[in-house]
Amino acid sequence: MMSQEIPYKIYLSEEEMPKQWYNVRADMKNKPAPLLNPATHEPMTLAELEHVFCTELAKQELDDTTPYFDIPDEILGFYRMYRPSPLVRAYCLEKKLDTPAKIYYKFEGNNTSGSHKLNSAIAQAYYAKQQGLKGVTTETGAGQWGTALSMACSYFDLDCKVYMVKCSYEQKPFRREVMRTYGASVTPSPSMDTEVGRKILAEHPGTTGSLGCAISEAVEAATSTEGYRYVLGSVLSQVLLHQTVIGLETKAALDKYDITPDIIIGCAGGGSNLGGLVSPFIGEMLRGEKKYQVIAVEPASCPSLTRGKYAYDFCDTGKVCPLAKMYTLGSGFIPSPNHAGGLRYHGMSSVLSQLYDDGLMEARSVEQTAVFKAAEQFARVEGILPAPESSHAIKVAIDEAMKCKETGEEKTIVFGLTGTGYFDMYAYESFHDGTMKDYIPTDEDLQPGFDSLPKM
Repeated sequence: MMSQEIPYKIYLSEEEMPKQWYNVRADMKNKPAPLLNPATHEPMTLAELEHVFCTELAKQELDDTTPYFDIPDEILGFYRMYRPSPLVRAYCLEKKLDTPAKIYYKFEGNNTSGSHKLNSAIAQAYYAKQQGLKGVTTETGAGQWGTALSMACSYFDLDCKVYMVKCSYEQKPFRREVMRTYGASVTPSPSMDTEVGRKILAEHPGTTGSLGCAISEAVEAATSTEGYRYVLGSVLSQVLLHQTVIGLETKAALDKYDITPDIIIGCAGGGSNLGGLVSPFIGEMLRGEKKYQVIAVEPASCPSLTRGKYAYDFCDTGKVCPLAKMYTLGSGFIPSPNHAGGLRYHGMSSVLSQLYDDGLMEARSVEQTAVFKAAEQFARVEGILPAPESSHAIKVAIDEAMKCKETGEEKTIVFGLTGTGYFDMYAYESFHDGTMKDYIPTDEDLQPGFDSLPKM
């Protein structure tokens, strides 16, 4: 098919939207290692997980054999407000870079939460409502997840308590106000409201917090309040499952025009958007049908895949969550206050960790000044101000397109543009003022985190 026949935006109709989520674990020969009880080191049972999560979500978390899950009608109805999302051919960027590469991006920022997070938030709120709960607690880094969950909870009349990483709470006051507009209560973490928060503050006075701290507080709040459960925006297998709506739509849009990507790129924090985008493509690789180059991009300041250890670790700083086998910097690792708040997580999804370990995916780490340079380059020609998180994927997509310029190869590159950066203006200001610093931890900086890994 001639390239000019491909529209700038490929839209699916509502009828073409996926009706099921895809569970990549069903096709994995090496399954991700199970979550373990931190006290006994035995695999977590449904009864134990139900204490923290909604029952249906706990079942999804433990199921690594069912390939497809039907999306409930009420969730599909909500999805139709902002889905299917467009797959965009970045013609202007290609022209600007003067590259023979063909660049596509799946844009997930066309809803009020500004990101892909709503795909799982609405599912988790739905199952909480079905169970008759009063409300849910959660953590948020950059604020996209908290925003998405507050929207989903207001839709189902559920109470929503958000613990927001302190440096993001201060850097992103407007995201906080969107959450409050949707009825959520927002607390900077670590806080004095929980036992674990008080403990972290005693050990690290003046800390700017991390996702690991905020998770600990949210879990404590959920498990100590009647009628509440905890929900998480990334890392967990259930979240990756809900996010596969991204990859399934991407595949359907590409198939419409007989396009086969060579390279698929996503930013990686806990793994939700990356897993959601790449799962259907990796499924084809696992079944021996296709071969793709899949690249995970993470911040150099929090390099769990590229410099972490593959080991069992706590999912949170307060060590109240189950142990997960993942690429990790150690639950005691507190990253620098990098502007990509959504990528400041010490570990990585167990599913993606296993796929990476099996060589189905590669990983790169990039410095934040280079990321913002790429974000600005993209914004100037493609007309979208990208989120700092997504801009990690943009950086590597541009790198790959420039390699094609040197070699003359016409590779097809697909990346996930997971959200917009309109609430990240302090970060853009810091970049433009030249005050933004690149922080790359030394091996010595990483060692205490590794020393905090549980002895198994």
